[in-house]
Amino acid sequence: MSTEPMRFDTKIAVLLREDLEPWQRLNVTAFLVSGLGTAVPEVIGEPYEDADGVRYLPMFRQPVLVFEGTKETLTAAHGRALSRALPRSVFTSDLFGTGNDRDNRGAVRAVGTGDLDLVGMAVHGPRNAVDKVLKGARMHP
Repeated sequence: MSTEPMRFDTKIAVLLREDLEPWQRLNVTAFLVSGLGTAVPEVIGEPYEDADGVRYLPMFRQPVLVFEGTKETLTAAHGRALSRALPRSVFTSDLFGTGNDRDNRGAVRAVGTGDLDLVGMAVHGPRNAVDKVLKGARMHP
């Protein structure tokens, strides 16, 4: 088994608005990353199995890095992700008031791109492109 850290050509990153409550940060992160595996199946590894043969679901093949920033940082990052056509998911403040997937999609659909009140987004792509999207954000503490 190699002890050298694996370096990936791509990056999975979540950017959260810095004013979220702790429970919101966790909830938003979970929702955001759930979309990436469906849109970018190559980020998902093989299923797991323990020594007793109990099987577990596959997970991402690479780490998920979590960042935070201001509302303005998030808005700018969203624009850069769109301009680079990177796979992305978004979570808006309106989604805290809905209770199901249909209403979540309706809440996002009701607002123009430039007017979305983003509280989080996830993005996947080449490391350099994702780094440029996240310009101004800082690692989550």
